[in-house]
Amino acid sequence: MQNLSDRFGNFLITSLELFAAAFILVIGAIVLWAVVAYILDVTQTRHAIRRNYPVIGRFRYFFEHLGEFFRQYFFAMDREELPFNRAERSWVYRAAKDVNNTVAFGSTRDLRRPGTVLFVNCPFPTLGEDAVPPRPVTIGPGCRTPYTTASLFNISGMSYGAISKPAVQALSSGARKAGCWLNTGEGGLSPYHLEGGCDIVFQIGTAKNGVRDIEGNLNDDRLREIAAHPQVKMFEIKMSQGAKPGKGGILPGAKVTEELARIRGVKVGEAAISPNRHPDIRNNGDLLDMIGRVREVGGRPTGFKTVIGSPAMLDDLFSEICRRGSDAAPDFIVVDGAEGGTGAAPMPLIDAVGLPLRESLPMVVDKLVEYGLRERIKVIASGKLISPEDVAWALCMGADFVTSARGFMFALGCIQALQCNRNTCPTGITTHDVKLQRGLYPPEKAGRVAAYVRNMVNEVGIIAHACGVRSPSELNRSHARIVQDNGLSIGLHQLHPTPRARADGCPPATPQQG
Repeated sequence: MQNLSDRFGNFLITSLELFAAAFILVIGAIVLWAVVAYILDVTQTRHAIRRNYPVIGRFRYFFEHLGEFFRQYFFAMDREELPFNRAERSWVYRAAKDVNNTVAFGSTRDLRRPGTVLFVNCPFPTLGEDAVPPRPVTIGPGCRTPYTTASLFNISGMSYGAISKPAVQALSSGARKAGCWLNTGEGGLSPYHLEGGCDIVFQIGTAKNGVRDIEGNLNDDRLREIAAHPQVKMFEIKMSQGAKPGKGGILPGAKVTEELARIRGVKVGEAAISPNRHPDIRNNGDLLDMIGRVREVGGRPTGFKTVIGSPAMLDDLFSEICRRGSDAAPDFIVVDGAEGGTGAAPMPLIDAVGLPLRESLPMVVDKLVEYGLRERIKVIASGKLISPEDVAWALCMGADFVTSARGFMFALGCIQALQCNRNTCPTGITTHDVKLQRGLYPPEKAGRVAAYVRNMVNEVGIIAHACGVRSPSELNRSHARIVQDNGLSIGLHQLHPTPRARADGCPPATPQQG
């Protein structure tokens, strides 16, 4: 026993000596760092704070960085944060996890704030047994291969390269389970888009990735190769994007691997820079020519995505369509609001260019009615629509479909860390760091994607039934009101009355096209 006690005492003394030595080393390292930092700070000329307050001034940058996270988790109220507040994110998280999505006591939303949308409840709401699912809608009925779907809520464009392989795999499998479509984004069609078996909308961006020759021109042979995949249901020509109208995407050369180069049709190791517009689309005539070419070669419904700047751009486009005949019209228009998202964009474009969806969506729908094109051209709304009330509002305003990107990022586990442009996404969604991607397990997240869609459609249906209609497809402007500056609301049908069709509107399309 004495021997055991001596051994324990020696171990304790040794441990204390090691701890003391380590403590001295740590203190020494801190002192050495402080001395070196002091010398560097007082001699540098770039930062006034560090020059005047050496060492201590460095903590400003540290606390500024931590502030993003402290505000999110400790200080911001549920309805305060931007671009998405905690209440919005929490609804998506619960919907994606398919857990109880009810709340208690009362709303934390300020119903008096101007711009708040309120739905008009009916004294005799629709009974559950009388409810019907959303109606199927056919896009491009005159195409060789039209697309018919009843999916109200779909996945907007996110390129492979901008988001990770496991993220694309989860979205593809989840979209198949939910019965919705997945937009490829401008990065081309990868095997990971296809492996889930979902319907796909192929986006043709300004660089024409995936359907281009090495010089960046549209290549009909590659277009036919894409169209040969039965999962590819439509082609979307991306004219502009909500978060950065007038600016193309950039994929750094370090990210352009052999696989990405093969998918996009670019050179390995060279930055894939998208022009700020299609070089071969200089006017509305060129746009309609491109739509006609893609539709003829691919045989699929073809439309375009754009941010609206003014009613004049719609008048010019629709007048040109009417001059040519409605057969020349796009099969759909994706209206992206200025509040749309992106992985990276200049702040002036994110903050100050383009019209928000609240203004542009009714503008597009009304102009289509005015020119007699509403039945010919389907409308897809995009831009910060991640909750049931947002989607129901878009349907009331006349959208046929709604798409979302960031909503599905939340369904994958995004925590709004604002790291999308740094390859350091902590949830593995927008990073190519394999260690960080490991946290995103596609089979699990695919189930969450599907649950998000299912619960979205269900709760939009709850709003519709409260308004007295049988299906979300039957919502219109009379079913919603918007709060004005005086705190009182006005009906959307009063704020945005449906215009009369022009006497010189477009003639109806012929039964068959292309």
